[in-house]
Amino acid sequence: MAKYSYEFKHMVVMEYLNGQGGYDSLAKKYGIPSSKRIKEWVARYRHFGEESLRRSREKQVYSFELKLHAVESYLSSELSYDELALKVGISDPGRIVQWVSAYRAAGPDALKPKKKGRKRTMDKDKIIREIEEGDSDDQKELLKQLQEENLKLRIENAFLKELRRLRLEEEAHLNELRESSTASEENSN
Repeated sequence: MAKYSYEFKHMVVMEYLNGQGGYDSLAKKYGIPSSKRIKEWVARYRHFGEESLRRSREKQVYSFELKLHAVESYLSSELSYDELALKVGISDPGRIVQWVSAYRAAGPDALKPKKKGRKRTMDKDKIIREIEEGDSDDQKELLKQLQEENLKLRIENAFLKELRRLRLEEEAHLNELRESSTASEENSN
C-alpha cells in the first residue's frame, strides 16, 4: 500500500470538495489505485478535520469497553468498517477489522489490554527452600513431580533443537547437491 503525504491527501480532498472532480476521476488523475481511498480521506476530513489526514506516529490506546462496543456494533448492524469507525470516533477503520478478527478468534478476552514486557521468572531457590522446609509430604511429592516434569521438558526441548539442526543440515546438503548437478549439466551442454 502506497503512503501518501499529508499535502497530497489534502490537495486531493480539497479538489473533491471544490467540485473539481469525482472520486473516480481524481483517482485516475493522480494514479491512485482505488477511488475508495479518496472516499475514505474525504469522510475522515469531514468528520475529524485536517489532522485526520496526517499520519500519526503516536500509538493510540483504546479502552476495552470501546473495543467491545465497536465489535458488537459491527456484528449486530449493517454498518461497514468505515461507517462504524466514523460513528465511534476512530480515524482508522483497519483497527476495527483487527478487533473483530481477534474477537472472532478468541472472544472478548482478546480485546483486553495485554501486559507489556517480559514475564517475571520465579525465584526457584526460594520456592524449593519453602517446600523443603514445610512439614507437608504432599508438598515434597509435588516438588519431586515438578522437577521430573522439568527434566522431561528439557530433554524434549534438546531433542527438538537437535532434530531441527539435523533437518537444516540435510536441507543445506540437498541444496549443495542440486547446485552441483545444475552446474555439471551446464558444463556438459
